[in-house]
Amino acid sequence: MGVVLVVDDEKSLRDLLTIMLENEGYEVKTAASGESAVRLVRETDFDLVLTDIRMKRSNGIDVLETVREVQPETPVVMMTAFASADTAVEAMKKGAYDYISKPFKVDDLKLIVKNAVEKKKLAQENIYLKSILKEQFQFANIVGKSSAMVKVFDVIRKVAQGNVTVLISGESGTGKELVAKAIHYHSPRKHYPFVSINCGAMPESLLESELFGHEKGAFTSADAPKAGLLETANRGSFFLDEVGEAPLSIQVKLLRVLQEKEFTRVGGTQTTRVDARIIAASNHNLSQAVKNKTFREDLFYRLNVVPIHLPPLRERREDIPLLVDHFFNKYNEEHQHKPRIRGFHPEAFRLLEQYHWPGNVRELANAVERAVVLETEGVIRPSSLPEEIVSGKENIVELIPSLDGQHPIALEKTLDQIEKRMIEGALEKTDGIIHKAAEMLDLSFRSMRYRIQKHKLKGKPGPPK
Repeated sequence: MGVVLVVDDEKSLRDLLTIMLENEGYEVKTAASGESAVRLVRETDFDLVLTDIRMKRSNGIDVLETVREVQPETPVVMMTAFASADTAVEAMKKGAYDYISKPFKVDDLKLIVKNAVEKKKLAQENIYLKSILKEQFQFANIVGKSSAMVKVFDVIRKVAQGNVTVLISGESGTGKELVAKAIHYHSPRKHYPFVSINCGAMPESLLESELFGHEKGAFTSADAPKAGLLETANRGSFFLDEVGEAPLSIQVKLLRVLQEKEFTRVGGTQTTRVDARIIAASNHNLSQAVKNKTFREDLFYRLNVVPIHLPPLRERREDIPLLVDHFFNKYNEEHQHKPRIRGFHPEAFRLLEQYHWPGNVRELANAVERAVVLETEGVIRPSSLPEEIVSGKENIVELIPSLDGQHPIALEKTLDQIEKRMIEGALEKTDGIIHKAAEMLDLSFRSMRYRIQKHKLKGKPGPPK
């Protein structure tokens, strides 16, 4: 329901309000003075502050001003036994949500509290909605026409409307988080937060605190209670990126979240329930990790309800022109290049199409943005592309996909790519002279010429040795 701070120097009233509000489902904290209330406001997030306006050693206006400074979205309701237009006007001018005179009717106060807490929730949702509009995550941002991507789109459409847990696999840079966001923003949860965490980006102790939150004093630097990211994702979606990197101790707690929809803050004893859809991703083979005892089998099956595999860019090369065009339009608009760039020189575009893209879509996006920023003419030339793309140099090992046992390997296509790279390398080292390149690869001149034609490469004509 929400967390309410009650501030009053009369213990009997604090106790009465605590009982009343807890019966309504609120979590209640109390303060006997304005000073202690100010300290609590600086330490803890509240959904509502209910404060007396006149107390023996302080006044509620100080509390109101602190809340407006520290938690501007939190509504403040003022109470007083000294009902007057002056105090009401002063409180409202300083940003109070409402004003109620003692003695008050319990039903009247319940209604004010209910409306005030709902106001806070609506303000939070509005912030999330604005962030969604700003980021504009839509299907259009996942670009591809290959059969593999058409299958991915189909699965996203089917799972988005439900609440099933999804596990996204694929190499680094293939767009796993973009798929997770597409699922969220096309689901009934789209009006609530999408929250993500990279399980491999922080040490175990920090990861636990970030996920589940902590209570004051849970560890040396825990000066105040803190809500975890899971709490923030309530009613929305929670994305566990690189979940295979999560330590076993964290995996146990994640399993509880998936099974029971609850967890406990670090250093706390109270159980917190959460309604968040879990979407996980990994660039590792989790099945193998289960066999190696580095990933819990029960957690794997809880996560892997609906698997989505994103193929590397080298296995969907027909999508490269679409992606290049997409990122060119995006970054050309963002950087407002003058004179405006019209497109790519044919040779630059050919280099982009032929490159192996070990960093996948992320590397392609970076390369296009770099070219847009560096180019000074109306057309992007090869000189504005990264050196590794222009030279075509790459590690042959990167062409070989991992045999993870989960996804079929296109052996013929992979061998074809390796052959092409080796022939390109031989031609480069021999200045394009075919018979010398053939000798380097222990091929006949005729066989070498056939392979050059097959891969649409260029070599200098010359007689076989």
